[in-house]
Amino acid sequence: MDFLEELQWRGMLHDMTPGAEEALKSGMITGYIGFDPTAPSMTIGNYVQIMLLTLFQRSGHRPIVLMGGATGRIGDPSGKDAERTLKSYEELDGNLAAQVKQMEKFINFEEGDNKAKMVNNLDIYKDMNVLDFLRNVGKTVTVNYMMSKESVKKRIETGISFTEFSYQLLQAYDFQRLFEEHNCILQMGGSDQWGNITSGTEFIRKNLSEKAYAITTPLLTKADGSKFGKSTEGNIWLDPEMTSPYRFYQFWINAADADLPKFIRYFTLKSKEEVEAMEAEHAENPNELKRLLAEELTIRVHSQEDYESVLKVSELLFNKKASKEMLMGLGESELKAVAGEIPSFNISKDALANGVNIVDLLADLTQVVASKGDARRAIKNNAIAVNKEKIGSHEATINHEALIKGKYMMVENGKKNKFMLIAE
Repeated sequence: MDFLEELQWRGMLHDMTPGAEEALKSGMITGYIGFDPTAPSMTIGNYVQIMLLTLFQRSGHRPIVLMGGATGRIGDPSGKDAERTLKSYEELDGNLAAQVKQMEKFINFEEGDNKAKMVNNLDIYKDMNVLDFLRNVGKTVTVNYMMSKESVKKRIETGISFTEFSYQLLQAYDFQRLFEEHNCILQMGGSDQWGNITSGTEFIRKNLSEKAYAITTPLLTKADGSKFGKSTEGNIWLDPEMTSPYRFYQFWINAADADLPKFIRYFTLKSKEEVEAMEAEHAENPNELKRLLAEELTIRVHSQEDYESVLKVSELLFNKKASKEMLMGLGESELKAVAGEIPSFNISKDALANGVNIVDLLADLTQVVASKGDARRAIKNNAIAVNKEKIGSHEATINHEALIKGKYMMVENGKKNKFMLIAE
């Protein structure tokens, strides 16, 4: 597998420095991408760069994952209109530990000649004092050179602190140190990182009289111009506690048809021939292409088990023939996912201890219906079901035995109105 050919057919090559192509064809080389721990999880926006490392490694090259234990303390001005709010060291360290675990799931750090290496750039700077930094790092390039970079130019009008202005120096020196210690000759990243990355190649040229290279990917945007990686609820995280596997799956299912060719090429591990055959087979059915991509990514980012849970939740929510057995067979995480997708009400377990009249449950303890009169009419019309069983009388009593896994109860009012009651 040829790395540059992979990037080209996938539309993932934005720019590269002269000589990069020859270096990649010379045999196995070492390259890196940096990740700052600004959140307790990476997003699918970050996953673009994880895919870049994955393809790099699958092409026979050796990746380094540089975790920004130091740069995360500073804040990258690239792509930002204003100063970042500095996070505490404790929060950053916690974020970094969580992101390391995520990264270990996607990149091979265990075996092979080209197994990946994890480096924390805090190790580079933690024992360096400010005088050493100014002498050894700050003298390498001029302020004029630094101000010519797009990430700085954009902020001159609105203002940029010395802290964020110096970020470029840290990233450049990272590259120099990785070159010296790991023979790392390539840095990759999004196109907004071009200025920081090429500062690194300049450091290596001036301080080491050596040659290093840069490759960037286009910034992934949706067809309507909006930012990739967000839904109406916000960021799509790789952590299942922050974005459930169900919502992760639904993000891809709900993608715009116009975005599909780009999304498939950025995120599938299928070959060019497999992708083209798949697209030809389902040319008239983009929803099936979305389903195939959603399946592949949910299994890879989460697990086969999580994917199967997603299908169960989808079946319960969208199949009108979903049964009581199907509902009762859901695990707690699946029930929680269902509760996150339909209107939910918290009720007290104590209220169910001695049983509660169904009308009171529908109208007083929850707002499944607007009034007791509406509740009685709905029951009379055979519209109300509790855990997929129809309620035939307005005198029916519901108690704690109706709770699934001791906590959840599904109430339906007609075919379309589903509610989850959560007993605390």
